[in-house]
Amino acid sequence: MTTTPLIEEMPGLGVTVERDVEGTMRDGTVLRADVYRPQTRADLPVLLTRSIYDKRSGVPTFGSAHPAWFAAQGYVVVVQDCRGRYASEGDFYPYLHEMDDGYDSVEWAARLAGSDGRVGMMGFSYVGATQLLAAVTAPPSLASITPAFTASQYYDGWTYNGGALALAFIGYWATLLGLETAQRAGDLEGHIGLAAALGAAPNWYHSLPVAGYPPLQTPHVPYFNDWAEHCSYDDYWKRWSIDEDYSRIRVPALHVAGWYDVFLTGTVKNFVGLSGAGHDDRTRDNQKLVVGPWAHMPWTPVSRLGSDGPSTMEIDSWLVRWFDQTLKGRETGVMDSRVTAFTLDGRWRDFASWPPEEAVVEDWFVHSDGCANSKFGDGRLDRTAPGDEPPDIFVYEPGVPVPSMGGHSCCFDSITPMGPADQHEAEVSRMVLVYTSEPLSEDIELVGDVEVTLYAATTAIDTDFTARLCVVDEAGRSVNLQEGILRARYRDSLSDPELLTPGHVYEFKIELGPVGARVGAGSRLRLDISSSDFPQWDRNLNTGARPLTDGPLDSIPATQTVLHNRSYPTRVSLPVLRA
Repeated sequence: MTTTPLIEEMPGLGVTVERDVEGTMRDGTVLRADVYRPQTRADLPVLLTRSIYDKRSGVPTFGSAHPAWFAAQGYVVVVQDCRGRYASEGDFYPYLHEMDDGYDSVEWAARLAGSDGRVGMMGFSYVGATQLLAAVTAPPSLASITPAFTASQYYDGWTYNGGALALAFIGYWATLLGLETAQRAGDLEGHIGLAAALGAAPNWYHSLPVAGYPPLQTPHVPYFNDWAEHCSYDDYWKRWSIDEDYSRIRVPALHVAGWYDVFLTGTVKNFVGLSGAGHDDRTRDNQKLVVGPWAHMPWTPVSRLGSDGPSTMEIDSWLVRWFDQTLKGRETGVMDSRVTAFTLDGRWRDFASWPPEEAVVEDWFVHSDGCANSKFGDGRLDRTAPGDEPPDIFVYEPGVPVPSMGGHSCCFDSITPMGPADQHEAEVSRMVLVYTSEPLSEDIELVGDVEVTLYAATTAIDTDFTARLCVVDEAGRSVNLQEGILRARYRDSLSDPELLTPGHVYEFKIELGPVGARVGAGSRLRLDISSSDFPQWDRNLNTGARPLTDGPLDSIPATQTVLHNRSYPTRVSLPVLRA
């Protein structure tokens, strides 16, 4: 039933808001939005946000400024509840309807009273996904997007990393999503159960199989079982992957990322993909990447040293400048450089590309006398290729995984370990190989993508290998910069897993992703190698069974051998800027 929207004034801003404005999608489903308008007779561009987190509060609570603030800058601002969420009709299933609904909503917004027909989209996280999925369908009125803190696909880099489930994040996120669905269904008991489980998530991380995660055994989160069942990159995921074909997106885009954001790699990948060959000049030449020392939420500066970084209010300024240039035609200087990055413990830097051409990729090799276990071992890291050296051996026991100390996750560090953290608790374990450089003789900056090339053998037919790049200060405190994981069966393909031959030496490429950090003279670089980083990622049981869905639930220890010699030079490739 159509209702008459309520119009309210926003005191002191010269802005009105029209509540629950209805837009009808192609299948007849009605989606509702709040529309903020400055008090002017002029037609203005529209800024559209399509959210699953409640249009009344979800956007300004943890991210950018209030929609009324953007309206006061001279825009019609539309904040819409996605299908099946809050005030909108229909059934919610992540990603499923965002292409068609995104196209229809853009064209609907372009025809609203006060619109000049040009639509930009803004928002972060899933709200960044709704932008990219809409842009894939190329709605004619879409003129600019600002996908922030979001991924390039929803398998690798969102639900999984290197074939391992992002357990803490996905368990938390799915539980959060189920809360509103249970409320819509009038299931009070189910809502109470999900709410209680949200803060108690760490109590459930050890549950097996992962698909049986106790809080999510509810009809309100059917997609969680689908995610667990589709543990490889198959057609279920490919239909929603932005990076399958970037040529479909033909609009200017401002990509905003944070050095400790869960979707850092995906955001940077989107910028690179849309800046590459195969695009028209307008698209290729109007991509901008801004990276700062931010985690996913709330948007507060983080630093290895605890010092202040740039305020995330600067993101709001970037957004206004971006839209002023791409929607209003004003020259604001946002494209003076293609990449603007504030390096951790550093400063703002401008670059012409990602990775920066100025950064030289240096291979730093691991060494030891065969006893690199823990930070008390003899592991070393330097730029000299190894000679004849004995391997390092550790045991990975799934029942006692190495704890995640900070990292790239979402969304509250009490539930999902995230951000910079002291690595002492992990690095004292003999299940972690620790390789540390001599103190640096000069300041350097690491700006670019980091990759570990690991040569290893295992007694298992499947296992995981993890890597963490850290900086050790002069007081001996080790703090994480980046980390990665590779489930061994996915070493050659995320789509076609293949088990291992025990005892055979394999080359494993572990992508850690982008970094941007100043490392001062006197500090040391450190690389940690292990087989678990829990609960950031689920545990490999070493049996070859799929721990997400398969039984039996037995696990076995795996003996891991890491080689570093002339034939097998295990190393980390670092993008280095030197003075």
